[in-house]
Amino acid sequence: MNRTLYTLLFHLGLPLVAIRLWLRARKAPAYAKRIGERFALNLPVMQPGGIWVHAVSVGESIAAAPMIRALLKRYPQLPITVTCMTPTGSDRIRALFAEEPRIQHCYLPYDLPWAAARFLSRVRPKLAVIMETELWPNQSHQCAKRGIPVALANARLSARSAKGYARFAKLTRPMLEEMSLIAAQTETEAERFRQLGARPDCVEVTGSIKFDLTIDPQLLINARELRAQWQTLERPVWIAASTHEGEDAVVLAAHRQLLASYPNALLILVPRHPERFNSVFELCQSQGFETLRRSTATPVNAQTQVLLGDTMGELLFLYALADSAFVGGSLVANGGHNLLEPAALSKPVLSGPHLFNFLEIAAMLRDAGALAEVDDAQSLAQAVRRLIELPQDAQRMAQAGLNVMLANQGALQRLLDGLGRLL
Repeated sequence: MNRTLYTLLFHLGLPLVAIRLWLRARKAPAYAKRIGERFALNLPVMQPGGIWVHAVSVGESIAAAPMIRALLKRYPQLPITVTCMTPTGSDRIRALFAEEPRIQHCYLPYDLPWAAARFLSRVRPKLAVIMETELWPNQSHQCAKRGIPVALANARLSARSAKGYARFAKLTRPMLEEMSLIAAQTETEAERFRQLGARPDCVEVTGSIKFDLTIDPQLLINARELRAQWQTLERPVWIAASTHEGEDAVVLAAHRQLLASYPNALLILVPRHPERFNSVFELCQSQGFETLRRSTATPVNAQTQVLLGDTMGELLFLYALADSAFVGGSLVANGGHNLLEPAALSKPVLSGPHLFNFLEIAAMLRDAGALAEVDDAQSLAQAVRRLIELPQDAQRMAQAGLNVMLANQGALQRLLDGLGRLL
């Protein structure tokens, strides 16, 4: 498939795109708003001539935040336009940069040549920075036509994704050839990009900027103070974060097993997507757990068995409240989520077996003894119970995870140097 055929199929598929938006809006009403932006219509007023950063959703927005802050500092005269594709990503960007007047934000238009052209004519960036693996043929081509360098930052490419891209070599190869910089997380991923057609001189291994996460020491102090207020300093507290459909029931079954040994154990359960907050709350209640919603700001009491993390932008704080952390998206074949956030907070890390989005990071943590993998409710309950009963093991895992973080920092600086050369 080449770009002309891809564009034709995209146009033919627009009714399906509309149906998908409508279905999503039924669960998350925000999908029904700002639809014009998805076609580069009704865009907010934009100051042209700066840097454009695209982060598809919440995870990428959080990962991009330190880079964006560093760019603001390095280039005080340039506006930075941050785009995303989801309402939750949009909320996150607005919350992260509420105080920064040079940050401009809108949805990235769909990958149609005329929408991409209209967006670029409005923003006129000097540089485009795409986070991770959001590859759009028409956006890339429109940038190339205008001489706008495109960098793929914190680039990752699983074996599965590479195989998918290879099937459409006539579409993928020209797009990758137009890239000015691919800042890959690992040599393995760099080689996959080269195999797919990226120019070797444009591919660099910079490492993952997720290792450059800096934790405000006040976060852990605040968490300890809140646990003291809740009188949970002596209670075992564990978190299951970024869970997907199909995982919550497993986590709750594990918690039920844990409560048999530790009746005062507290689970902090944080679904990945806000549209699932209500259904997960109902699931907790239907299973008879004494459940409290974090959004109500009601204090945890001795009866509370589950705290539902149904707020946005608080995940690091909720991790800080726990003694150990299970990272979701890994018991189902979703590929996992960021294992480094709990590691940076000195928490022992648990996950399921499906970690194909974070293979190298998972391997580093596993080899260091900082990650334990589980398959089901029973093994999850056993892993949490072991960390409660063997605090020295828990401490050793926590320290090992923090050591991996510190040993691999510096990717952000290498990435910024690469972007500086393009500017």
